[in-house]
Amino acid sequence: MVRRVAIVGAGVSGLASIKCCLDEGLEPTCFEKSDGIGGLWQFTETPQKGRIGVYRSVMTNTSKEMTCFSDFPFPEDCPNYLRHSALLEYLRAYAKHFCLLDYIRFQTTVCSIRKHPHFTATGQWVVDTETNGEQTSEIFDGVMVCSGHYAEINLPLDSFPGIENFKGRYFHSWEYRDQKGFEGQKVLVVGAGNTGGDLAAEISRTAAKVFLSTRSGAWVISRISEAGWPVDMAWTTRFYELIEKLLPEGTIYKLMAKKMNRWFNHENYGLIPVKSNSWTSLILNDELPSCILCGTVTVKPNVKRFTDTSAIFEDETVEENIDTVIFTTGYSATFPFLEESLRDACRSSTSLYKHIFPPHLEKPTLAFVGFIVLAGPILPAVELQARWITRVFNGSSELPPMSRLISEVAKRKNALLKKDKTRIRFVSYMDEIAACLGVKPNVPLLFLSDPKLAWMVFFGPCTSYQYRLTGPGKWREARGAILTQWDRVLRPLKTRVVEDSPQPATVPHWLKALALPIFLGAAWIILKYLLPAWLPRTNGWRVLNSFCGI
Repeated sequence: MVRRVAIVGAGVSGLASIKCCLDEGLEPTCFEKSDGIGGLWQFTETPQKGRIGVYRSVMTNTSKEMTCFSDFPFPEDCPNYLRHSALLEYLRAYAKHFCLLDYIRFQTTVCSIRKHPHFTATGQWVVDTETNGEQTSEIFDGVMVCSGHYAEINLPLDSFPGIENFKGRYFHSWEYRDQKGFEGQKVLVVGAGNTGGDLAAEISRTAAKVFLSTRSGAWVISRISEAGWPVDMAWTTRFYELIEKLLPEGTIYKLMAKKMNRWFNHENYGLIPVKSNSWTSLILNDELPSCILCGTVTVKPNVKRFTDTSAIFEDETVEENIDTVIFTTGYSATFPFLEESLRDACRSSTSLYKHIFPPHLEKPTLAFVGFIVLAGPILPAVELQARWITRVFNGSSELPPMSRLISEVAKRKNALLKKDKTRIRFVSYMDEIAACLGVKPNVPLLFLSDPKLAWMVFFGPCTSYQYRLTGPGKWREARGAILTQWDRVLRPLKTRVVEDSPQPATVPHWLKALALPIFLGAAWIILKYLLPAWLPRTNGWRVLNSFCGI
């Protein structure tokens, strides 16, 4: 059984992993190459080589209720969307509350992780580290890789002919901190992801002109839903995910496209995605449409080539006298400390079982935490992953045989390729891992035992508290946290109290009419399929059979 666990990185994944190790009686040692926790959420005034950071104005794309760890809500007066400094403060409070700092070795670089000579029998790993020039080698029973997706910048200059002759300045968004220095310039931002949209809107306040180049387009949504509530709380529900599964994909796309275009017509603004059914290019930005409307930002197609002072686009249009080019072309995940055979096998999370475990290992003692692209908040997902991993490590949960792991990984990879999807559905993935852990909420049973809670669980936002209602790690305050989550949304907004304020609507009014049939359907499922396994076949049971017609 695993006892000592090495954890690589003290970002959000690493902190959750330390806590989960402690909860499951394991002995964690976390190696962090910087001098503080928080990973990429540590803001620095200047870029530091080998370290990914954030720009000064960055805000979270997920609201506080969706983002928080399952047993540690944000303070009530905390804003719904957070600056990087507020999220880092939350992580520090989390680490302090659960006494996690004692298990972190700061300014320590993991140099290599390799199999112990007796790995087949023991599942152990040899971990080599370096601290202040001093190298150390230790043996661990398990390893949790928590270095995430954002390890190295992705700057594909080969895809932009002529850039080597460009006389202006060009750099990756990793170097960007704020809009200072761009006053009066013509700036080209390449890439219309979340970062590209943010930078284009921010720089346009002082620049002479900003061009936003996009290869595939993007759906732009606001952080604010139609009713004024955080958009992720309004959209990320079990009910909506069920509807998406039941309806044809083409129908779902048409409905969602119509909903997206209610704010502004994406085709008119030059942002409509190239692929007719793509949801991979979806970004949150509250300013970009206004900037386009006001003319401070102009949307352009992909760059075909550069000259010494201009950019030529794929539609053959030319923009002259460009001063600066910023490439917002993302990051790539690398694990240079792993032995070569493992690096090759773990290049993508789709090569891992449940995006966590390498399927070819004789012993499941290596796991990746946070190495996944989710259509939702990452903190609850990495926490749930870590809860399951640590129970696999201590023997409380078992993985299927290796042959089944390999088969399922291949099946999932093919399914994702066919659908051309890079983002994984949040609720489906959370429920999948929760089922492995034994903490998935039983919604039909909840409708019978606690209808008020069931309503919030099914129709309301799928917050992390739902995975603390039952099973290992049950939190006695989870029910209360779910029932009061909308109150915490309103708390920082109530700075001017007005009587008879509207209450949050978790679902549209027309959907409320479905409550009774859903309740009756849930009751019928339980009576027909679940109770027979629980109740003895007594005369009372035969009467119930006769009464219910089952």
